[in-house]
Amino acid sequence: METNPAEKQDLSPRMRRMLERIYDIDGVVAARVWQWPGRVAVGVQAGSTTSSGDLLKRVEVAVAGLREAGEVWDFGILQDTAP
Repeated sequence: METNPAEKQDLSPRMRRMLERIYDIDGVVAARVWQWPGRVAVGVQAGSTTSSGDLLKRVEVAVAGLREAGEVWDFGILQDTAP
């Protein structure tokens, strides 16, 4: 069994929690999180049988508890870069 990608890197505890919650969502096949002071951006790639819009809503709900006061979050779909 493959380990969660969040466990493979030396990440801050908060970033690790974000990725763990995102990868726990059915239909997420890839995720990226970028963090700056006061801003977080989350990109996910959906599996072939998953609606991107529905997936984004589920991701937003899953990480809502990790938002800090005054922080702005953006969510989007990662594009497949394979030829």
